[in-house]
Amino acid sequence: MPNEAGGLRETLAQRGVSRRDFLKFCSAMTAVLALPPRYMPRVVEALETATRPPLLWLEYQDCAGNTESLLRASKPTVAELILDVLSLDYHETVMAPAGHQAEKSLMDTVEAYKGQYLVVVEGSIPTKDGGIYCTIGGHTALDLVQEIGGNAAAIITVGTCAAYGGIPAAAPNPTDAVGVRDVVKGVPIINLPGCPMNVQNLTAVIVHYLTFGAWPATDQLGRPLFAYGSRIHDDCERRAHFDAGQFVEEWGDEGHRKGWCLYKMGCKGPETFHNCPIVRWNDGTSWPVGAGHGCVGCSEPAFWDTMSPFYRRLPSVPGFGVEATADKVGLGIVAGVAGAFALHGVASAVRAKARPLNKTKVEVEEE
Repeated sequence: MPNEAGGLRETLAQRGVSRRDFLKFCSAMTAVLALPPRYMPRVVEALETATRPPLLWLEYQDCAGNTESLLRASKPTVAELILDVLSLDYHETVMAPAGHQAEKSLMDTVEAYKGQYLVVVEGSIPTKDGGIYCTIGGHTALDLVQEIGGNAAAIITVGTCAAYGGIPAAAPNPTDAVGVRDVVKGVPIINLPGCPMNVQNLTAVIVHYLTFGAWPATDQLGRPLFAYGSRIHDDCERRAHFDAGQFVEEWGDEGHRKGWCLYKMGCKGPETFHNCPIVRWNDGTSWPVGAGHGCVGCSEPAFWDTMSPFYRRLPSVPGFGVEATADKVGLGIVAGVAGAFALHGVASAVRAKARPLNKTKVEVEEE
């Protein structure tokens, strides 16, 4: 049963997970949630006693990239997520049952834990012609997400398709694809956009729920602030090069090899909110910009239409004058430094002229 007796710590111990590894996991989740270190004991206590919430993973119009992200997770591993943190009762890619047995597993959880289970949705929802462009077990994705999601404790959308409609919703949007928030009402919905989402953010959202009994604070788009509260540009490891006027002008040039700013090559970091530079990928070792490719803005609504062409610099960034300064910032810095030296020289000359000629060297230095 999903809500079996015993907390997570007991389950982990039975599976040979050491106390040290458990504390490291709690510390990592505290950091991802951007909580002060003093909250770690509270996270530890909550997870030690928490029961595993039933979770249903629904997959619709998508590329399965978020499932791939889940399967490649290592902190925690997918096995820990499924067996220890969550009770994953339905996921078409990883579940053992198939056909009618799979559908029975799904509906058994819906009926037994109405209002208690969590739903993760991957992929957009087609709405044209009654939603017939995505059906599972004879039911449309539209009907399924409204019935199953509408009776959940909360819905977590993973990936940009589920959050906003994503690539299926890009012009001309032949299936009238939309995000979950457009078709399900009255249920808390947490959006984790990105192509794909980072599974650490998914885990952190659930840890926050288990720790505080509430969902994390979100922005106007339903994205948790701990993961989407700052621009990629502000946390980027290449930001210093932007400020210094050092830009990659051509793929493979000297600036590219030295890790200079990719803004002129089309990086959308100045208009994209995500914690990619902080959490990163592959055990925290890298992320797209760190690997030498500009951000494409995939965690923003309608990014496929508004952020493309991906290798052309942003024409305008609301409230951020980066497009006006990128060409001038380097010259501005040079001019500013030259001006500072010139100003210093003028001031020194004025002071020297004002000094009486009979002052000693010590008196002059004291000035």
